[in-house]
Amino acid sequence: MTTSIRSARPSDADAVERIENDADLLLVDRLRADVWAPAPHGEARLAEPGFLLVAEVDGEVDGEVAGFAHVLEVDGVCHLEQLSVHPLLSRRGLGRALVEAAKDGARERGYARISLRTYADVPWNAPFYATVGFLEEEPTTSFHGSLLEVEAQHGLDRYGRRVQMSAPLGDPRP
Repeated sequence: MTTSIRSARPSDADAVERIENDADLLLVDRLRADVWAPAPHGEARLAEPGFLLVAEVDGEVDGEVAGFAHVLEVDGVCHLEQLSVHPLLSRRGLGRALVEAAKDGARERGYARISLRTYADVPWNAPFYATVGFLEEEPTTSFHGSLLEVEAQHGLDRYGRRVQMSAPLGDPRP
């Protein structure tokens, strides 16, 4: 399996949305969620400040996008907003490769750390992120506070404990 990761293009927008919706079905089932918002369109993700990376896997989904990492850059914060992998391609290292590429991209942009918010007890959420260097932390910025407000508006905490995590990126590249 040959994987390549690159910056998303406008032509990837539909695939990004489809992958997130398909991957969310696994989470909805795991959490027994009665309400779950559909994924934003990929064009909306591409328009946000930050960067969007996609993974392609040769021979698996006809050269189409197999997963993505969406990283926001807001108020001096670098935040992994979303990581999704096509469910048929899970547990093959794509998520790990995308997270490492997102961390590299953040480091190249001068960030010393990257944050995320996720469910504490879903195996492919906080326990997975811990294996790629993320540790739990308390929200301290206004940006992270705004994420707590959005989560509360959507009632995400009714499905399990939410946590903020971050990973140090080392010294930014010159």
